[in-house]
Amino acid sequence: MGGCVGAQHDSSGSLNDTSDGGGVALGRNQPLKKEKPKWKSDYPMTDGQLRSKRDEFWDTAPAFEGRKEIWDALKAAAHAFESNDHELAQAIIDGANITLPHGALTECYDELGNRYQLPVYCLVPPVNMIEEKSDTETLDFPEPPPNSGYECQLRLRLSTGKDLRLLVRSTDTVYHMKRRLHVAEGVDPLNQRWFFSGRPLTDKMKLEELKIAKDYVVQVIVSQPLLNPTPVEN
Repeated sequence: MGGCVGAQHDSSGSLNDTSDGGGVALGRNQPLKKEKPKWKSDYPMTDGQLRSKRDEFWDTAPAFEGRKEIWDALKAAAHAFESNDHELAQAIIDGANITLPHGALTECYDELGNRYQLPVYCLVPPVNMIEEKSDTETLDFPEPPPNSGYECQLRLRLSTGKDLRLLVRSTDTVYHMKRRLHVAEGVDPLNQRWFFSGRPLTDKMKLEELKIAKDYVVQVIVSQPLLNPTPVEN
């Protein structure tokens, strides 16, 4: 995960460390390069999993030593960069007085000398992205036989900050458990991303195969707020 560390400017406006050992002067501001870095994820990743990983970073990044307004600017610049709006990304960087010694958002500095590092997954998707299943494919999962397996309570921690225990069956797939959470909390299954011990759980996985010990917590990233229907005016 990215973060930031303190550094100081001298009176000329350059960082005291003049080189990173690779021949790049850290005190010099380079224009943002248009070339996008290429990287491969440790596991094939869907768009939803990538989105969840990014959300987790941006939700926690301001907790580091840097300034929230700089993190906000970097998030906007990263989005513009990924959308191929290079001019907007550069304008955001310049407007926030952010220095890019390497011409990349993976390492940058604010005007106070604080260092910020963006993980590459916040800038571009991996080369081994996989296509997410369509709604109709997901809904094809057969229901487990009635009363199959055994009932148990699964501890869930939602990204909304809520902890709960969900009544499930050992023969449930992750998708069926998502549907149970939908009934209990109003969170659409398509807006749920489940993780256990940092590992993304796919819809086809069965609870009995996951070997989740009693009272261990499954994390659920919710990509939109819990449903709270708003009256529609006629």
